[in-house]
This record gives sequence, structure tokens and C-alpha cells, in this order.
Amino acid sequence: MDDERAVSIAKRSRARKRRYYEMGPDYSVGGKPGYWLEDESILPPYEVFRLPASTAPASFVFDKSKGSLPYDLEPYYGWWLISDRTKAVLEGLDPEAFVFVPCHVRVPQGSYHGPDYWLCDVVRVLDALDESQSRLIIRIEDNPRSLDFGKKVYLALPGSKRVFTEAAIGKAHIFRMAHAEADVICDQDMKDACKAAGLKRIRFKDVSKP
Repeated sequence: MDDERAVSIAKRSRARKRRYYEMGPDYSVGGKPGYWLEDESILPPYEVFRLPASTAPASFVFDKSKGSLPYDLEPYYGWWLISDRTKAVLEGLDPEAFVFVPCHVRVPQGSYHGPDYWLCDVVRVLDALDESQSRLIIRIEDNPRSLDFGKKVYLALPGSKRVFTEAAIGKAHIFRMAHAEADVICDQDMKDACKAAGLKRIRFKDVSKP
């Protein structure tokens, strides 16, 4: 391969936009959870949204007689309950994006011998949406009872398409969307890393497709 052709291929590679996905728990897997937090007073008020790094270790009960035990990533309030191997993947790829709170696990009888678990929160928020290229609802919240009253909000309903500005994302592999902080967005590298590790119950939805 001559140098000119190699440079051309490299330029095309750099210019190619990354693919992005909405990442989160796979809610299609039903069943009642057989785990719960023993003392919820350690958690911040829900309106705080983000999980402080100073949060005390969380004590969970895992009881399979009450329902299914957690897999690699499960919802818990506005955060995630993740396995130790999930933490290794997330932290290994993008350590600055997360807060991790260790969990102590208790079972009703005997001792717990399963993997370690963590409460996890994606704390990076980026204002990276290319509004002119995206297709979604953009409005000012007019409900006085909403915590977002008077603020711009994004609503990604079925049929929406989200396009992001690469310069605003930089080297980040995962982030929450400004104006829609419930939505966690990851890139192809994060998806590939999770798949390669065999992590279960994680959903990836291509945000470029309706």
C-alpha cells in the first residue's frame, strides 16, 4: 500500500462518525426482583439525581425465594446495580464517567458466595446533541410541579433519531444527555466491550434509527 493511499484511508477512518446507543437495563426480561436495599436512608433524595461518591456502602438482601437475583446490570432507582465484572468493563474503558458504591450482600440463610455488586451511576453529562440533525421533541417544561420547570427538555419518543456532535463528546465513551439526563448514551466501543465480556441483561438501542 503506497503512502498516499494509506493517508487517504486514515482520513476516512477519522472522519467516520461513531455509532451511538442508548444503554440501560433490559426491561424485556420480566420477573419480580429478589433483591432489595436494607437501609434506603443512605441514598440521596430522588430529586438529587446523581449518586454522590461519598455515599456509604449499601447493604442488600438477595433472596431467590422472593424473585430473580440480579444479573450483570439491573435498575435500582435512577441508578444501576451492577456485578463486579460489569464494573471492570465500565471502569476499564471510561473510569471518569462513573461513581461506584460498594454493596454488602446478605442472604436469608448461610453466607453469600456470589460476585461482588456495586451501585453505579453515570455522572458525566454532555450537551452534545446536534439538534438540527436530530428528530425528537424539544420543548420548555411548563409543568410548575416538575423539577425541570422552565428548562429545555428533550423527549425521544418512538420514531425519534438522535445525532451527536463529535467535538462535544471527544474521547468519552458514555454519558448522560443534557436536557434528558435519564438517557444514558454509549458508543460502539462500550457496546463491544460489554458484549465481549458476555455481560447479560444490558440493552443497546441504536439512536440513529427510529
